[in-house]
Amino acid sequence: MIKYPNIAIIASFFGLWINSFLPKELEIIIGFVLILSFGILHGANDIALIVNVNNAKKASNFYKILIYYIVIVLSGAILFSTLPSLALTLFIVFSGYHFGEQQWHLKLTSVSNTLVRSLFQLVYGLVVLFLIFVFHSADVQKIVLAITSISVPPVYYLLILKFLIPVYLIISLYLYLRYEAFKKVVFTELFYLIVYAILFKVSTLIWGFALYFILWHSIPSIIDQLKFLYGKASLTTLKLYFKAAFIYWIASLTGILLLYLLFRNEKIFNALFFSFLASITFPHVFVIQRMFGKNK
Repeated sequence: MIKYPNIAIIASFFGLWINSFLPKELEIIIGFVLILSFGILHGANDIALIVNVNNAKKASNFYKILIYYIVIVLSGAILFSTLPSLALTLFIVFSGYHFGEQQWHLKLTSVSNTLVRSLFQLVYGLVVLFLIFVFHSADVQKIVLAITSISVPPVYYLLILKFLIPVYLIISLYLYLRYEAFKKVVFTELFYLIVYAILFKVSTLIWGFALYFILWHSIPSIIDQLKFLYGKASLTTLKLYFKAAFIYWIASLTGILLLYLLFRNEKIFNALFFSFLASITFPHVFVIQRMFGKNK
């Protein structure tokens, strides 16, 4: 049976090949469609995950959880409108940890030191993000400027990446020397990082991010969620998942559509789009962490 990472590698390079034939405008449209489909969907079933984690079967508990979730999303949106620099920094940190946790949660179960495990996952995820930032520093600079009104020189992204990579290698060496299970996966994971770097280097910002976000994060996350909610990942459980997540997915798409209709002719749309993603990312990170914690 072909393992999913092998499928993701083939799909990634197929995506790069397709990219060479697509007009830039069509490439951006398809990239956003991918993000809005599997990308948004993988976080749309958070309410069901929370209910399952907390064993909250009663309707009153469900609605209480739903209210808490909405409050967190709105708080994130308010934070972006009042303290955008802080909100963006938190978004990058939360996203970095979330990406690292998704990639490594099954591979670090033998690491008993919670601090080391969390730090490693955070650094790994930040390496991935800053690879994107470095290879598309001009585009990222424009988005950051639109969100925060601060122009961050592209060289800063490179300096941060040069700091993160040695930290990642040092922690990897520590884990390599102490944990046998880590030795079995470390070089494979390093190869995946090289694949990501190629994706980000060759692609545009939206296309490269879409390929990584869908193939290497969202789909693996959905597979984990299916196993947690229904005991296995199959076409049948995927249908159940989609049915449960549909209303929240539509609500998210409606919010993004409203942003587009209001600001489609303004350069700030990309900034608002990523701000919206950030607002729904904050609670999602906590939900997935709780899910992995309960699995352990």
